Amino acid sequence: MSSTPCSFHDLATLDAAARARLLRRSETNLSSFVETVRPIIEAVKSEGDAALLRFARDLDGANVAPGALQAGEAEFDAAFKSVEPEVIEAIRFGIDNIRRFHEEQKPEPMWFKEMRPSAFAGDRWTPIQSAALYVPRGKGAFPSVTMMTSVPAVVAGVPDLCILTPPTADGSVDAATLVAARLAGVETVYKVGGAQAVAAAAYGTETIRPKIKIVGPGSPFVVAAKSLLSGVLDTGLPAGPSEAMIFADETVDGALAALDLLIEAEHGPDSSAYLVTHDRRVAEEALAALPGHWARMSEQRTAFSRTVLTGPYGGIVLTPSLEDSYRFVNDYAPEHLELLSTEPFRHLGRITEAAEILMGPHTPVTLGNFVLGPNAVLPTSRWARTCGPLSVTDFLKRSSIGYVTSTGYPELALHARRLARYEGFSSHENAVSEMRDAILSKPR
Repeated sequence: MSSTPCSFHDLATLDAAARARLLRRSETNLSSFVETVRPIIEAVKSEGDAALLRFARDLDGANVAPGALQAGEAEFDAAFKSVEPEVIEAIRFGIDNIRRFHEEQKPEPMWFKEMRPSAFAGDRWTPIQSAALYVPRGKGAFPSVTMMTSVPAVVAGVPDLCILTPPTADGSVDAATLVAARLAGVETVYKVGGAQAVAAAAYGTETIRPKIKIVGPGSPFVVAAKSLLSGVLDTGLPAGPSEAMIFADETVDGALAALDLLIEAEHGPDSSAYLVTHDRRVAEEALAALPGHWARMSEQRTAFSRTVLTGPYGGIVLTPSLEDSYRFVNDYAPEHLELLSTEPFRHLGRITEAAEILMGPHTPVTLGNFVLGPNAVLPTSRWARTCGPLSVTDFLKRSSIGYVTSTGYPELALHARRLARYEGFSSHENAVSEMRDAILSKPR
């Protein structure tokens, strides 16, 4: 398979170093970006709106008029008139499913349990007070990101929400993004992108109130700005270039596996996309099908996917066995994973490291990205080993609650006093000693 339309890796023939290379992503060295965005951040901090307007012109090539950083009502109205009705219908359909999913996901406001007689403890969930939702534009327009970030924030009940998105050349906002924002329940959209958007969320400007959190994927400039400002505001999930893995067993057609492999590969040249299978027939069918699939794609998306699949971060991985496929998937810990099989539940229990798992031949990543319901803002770069998808709880904060009555107090105080004494905290010990009893017994 030396002259194939994509990289082909026979895992059985690879040494440990070569296998380790397959786990790498197209990670960008952020150091140069950090130095680039540092003065941008400082300018926004000191100059406010003036810096945002200047960077819109100089960096985005966009003519945003003074006083027009926020999308106005007329722009929302025009967006609903310009977006095709079938696209608006699709946005409504997706938002409805995303809302249903996140309403189910939302925890009960509070639970309270009697831990010991007359001693109670529990948790209470309350919404964070503000959040900025970043919607990129780089290689296209992404109303789907608007849907995925806005709906859980609205369901959580965050009172102060805004969308930050790069302006177009004429100083407007992508129309479908405005439609998605309004249908999701977010009324405030600012025409600002890149590192300057993150800085505006962190420090605020004359127009934009500072926020305590920012979520959403972005360019290396956005990622670098988030890293610099992580001590000022919560910067959300670790999200780099997009990545997906198609796990295919012997029950599927390789042409279908190739079709779904291209979903991720067309995102851009910095994406990662692998087909993993233990079945040589599936691998060979997938290779044979790629040229036909490319013939039905746009020139730009074909170029992106060819770059990914012939480069070091994509292709087909043939494993010696099903067990090796499971092991490779878990080692890789992908952002998106398709279990492409007519019996996907047979494999689900063996997969422990994936941010999103889409099962069966009728559940391609496309459905997950747009309309199924689960959130498609996901951790990348093997962070699926410790993080999950964006969720309602990313917009909620949890407080633990405790309440002990006079009846329950003596038993807990006895054990707490012993531990306080052992650890050498005299005030801790005094607070649960006879000193407390004496103060509480005073007549008032």
